[in-house]
Amino acid sequence: MSNVYTIAVLVGSLRKESINRKVALALADLAPANLKLTIVEVGDLPLYNEDIDGTSPPAAYSTFRQQVSSSDAVLFVTPEYNRSVPAPLKNAIDVGSRPYGKSAWSGKPGAVISVSPGAVGGFGANHHLRQSMVFLDVPCMQQPEAYLNGAGSAFDEAGKLSESVRPFLQKFIDAYGKWVEQHKKE
Repeated sequence: MSNVYTIAVLVGSLRKESINRKVALALADLAPANLKLTIVEVGDLPLYNEDIDGTSPPAAYSTFRQQVSSSDAVLFVTPEYNRSVPAPLKNAIDVGSRPYGKSAWSGKPGAVISVSPGAVGGFGANHHLRQSMVFLDVPCMQQPEAYLNGAGSAFDEAGKLSESVRPFLQKFIDAYGKWVEQHKKE
């Protein structure tokens, strides 16, 4: 019998009704039994500043680091802003990587899905994020790559996932479940 792994899901868009958040919630619904996905909020984190991250860091930093550290793996769901990741997501990555030598990310199996209403599906953001994960010692799932383009039509007006998108997300989250199982440090 498989273990159940806790997955910290970081959504790069801050809008409550963002397409990215909807995709994250859809992935949680589609997840195999060995994954429990929980969104870890990034919007309340003060911009990373080493001057305020001393012996008494902001409570938001400590809470965020604890949530990521206590998870078994990480999943990033991100839009693309100017061919890169949104500032709140990059800030969260920086907060979680500090203090030096105590990164919350290290060794956690990861995956990235980029979501965009545009034609290229957030390709630039996806690959920028992967570059950061290499440095942070997050073994990122390579296949299947996940770029959801035309995401404006991924959900109907009632918020229900389109049947045309469901198989794509199912294939991705099933593969990620296997990835976590294979790469989770004990």
